[in-house]
Amino acid sequence: MKKTSALFAILVIAAAFGATRPSAAETVNIAVAANFTAAAEEIATLFAEETGHEAVLSFGSTGRLYAQILHGAPFSVFLAADQERPRLAVEAGLALADSRFTYALGALVLFSAEEGLVDDDGSILERPDDFNRIAIANPASAPYGAAAVETLEALKLYDSLKERIVQGENITQAFQFVATGNADIGFVALSQVAGREGGSRWRVPQDLYQPIAQDAVLLKSGADNPAAISFMAFLKSDVAHKIVQNHGYQIAP
Repeated sequence: MKKTSALFAILVIAAAFGATRPSAAETVNIAVAANFTAAAEEIATLFAEETGHEAVLSFGSTGRLYAQILHGAPFSVFLAADQERPRLAVEAGLALADSRFTYALGALVLFSAEEGLVDDDGSILERPDDFNRIAIANPASAPYGAAAVETLEALKLYDSLKERIVQGENITQAFQFVATGNADIGFVALSQVAGREGGSRWRVPQDLYQPIAQDAVLLKSGADNPAAISFMAFLKSDVAHKIVQNHGYQIAP
């Protein structure tokens, strides 16, 4: 373990110092939690401009991406929407333990495309006559969906509203349900509505659900890939942090 840790540290330092002038451009395949889509695309573009490496992004629910990794999908980096799956990847011998870190802290929002429908305290949830469907991501595979269920249970409203719930495969699909009007309201990621005009929203208090700490981990298949090492280093940079924050996330202390 110490030898692996030392090797990873050396590679990270080398990538950081050589980020702007790679000896040869490489490609890194990255599995990205759906909620981080917009931020990841912006980071990948800047990463390519500054390093010459290419980041190929594949989006999906954290649970589905992890299942793909277990079955040998050719990813080198995993950006999850939780901490559990990166930890499990390490325990399964698929990722480097010392590479794991929290790259973003997410937040949950109750959102509607209709102006004024969602009030400032989320009390619409107590008035089911005011809406028909409520969208959430699949709680079994999407951490934001699990947070939505936790919220409804904490408010003691899950049993009364469960027949109105429509599930998206991931948080992107849940958001689409709301944005297109197929669901009147829905629990989405703050990053999906940050800076978005129109609609109505309620930022769910943090004490109603477990913190959404999103971890990144370098998979062993990427341990010898300069682009993968460089991307992990770039994700910790000030410029990447600014992008993450601009998309409605916080940076872990």
